[in-house]
Amino acid sequence: MSTGILLVNKPAGKSSFALVAALRKITAISKIGHAGTLDPFATGLMVMLIGKEYTRQSNAFLTNDKEYLATIRLGIQTDTHDPEGTITAVSEIVPSVEALIRALLSLSGWVQQTPPMYSAKKVNGKKLYELARKGVTIERAPALVYIEPTLISYEYPFVKMRVKCSKGTYIRTIAHDLGTLLGCGACLTELHRTRSGAFSVEGAMDGSLILERSIDSAHLVCKLLKSA
Repeated sequence: MSTGILLVNKPAGKSSFALVAALRKITAISKIGHAGTLDPFATGLMVMLIGKEYTRQSNAFLTNDKEYLATIRLGIQTDTHDPEGTITAVSEIVPSVEALIRALLSLSGWVQQTPPMYSAKKVNGKKLYELARKGVTIERAPALVYIEPTLISYEYPFVKMRVKCSKGTYIRTIAHDLGTLLGCGACLTELHRTRSGAFSVEGAMDGSLILERSIDSAHLVCKLLKSA
């Protein structure tokens, strides 16, 4: 089996690790990684790195900027800032489109963003989500990130937008911060990654074929890219 870069369109309801595990079984290659995870509910582009030559370059790939299509639900807050969490607050406030645009402008450009508790970010050697599951909340240092949101549509309670962002940006936190600015609360309900660096989801392999193992290593070879 050859090594290289495999572009995969991850389906909803499956973890990023599930793709890695399935690829290891199909290819018989143990050194497989990716250039940025997606939560189980999210879909879209995953840049899979097949073989040691490519997994060694993972840090370089992780620094790539990314682009997403996001759907945010106003009026509901969850403890995870996404649809997988428990609802913690509900509001009947209906923001105007003018207020929404002002809020998005305030979240644009280089901004300080605080990582959510339900994230894999480590603080003092502990992953934040491990603490969050125990009901522990700690102070998190904000990080400087670049965000470029573009409003696609607003039909209350749903906001659809395209987001271009730098590495380390949490789209869930954008949703939460937007709800805070509007005074109604909000959570992310759908997320689809369309781009990572120079790679696009267009033409990416259907991840369901890999997860169901309905494709063999010979078919994967023709999909491999050999350089970034």
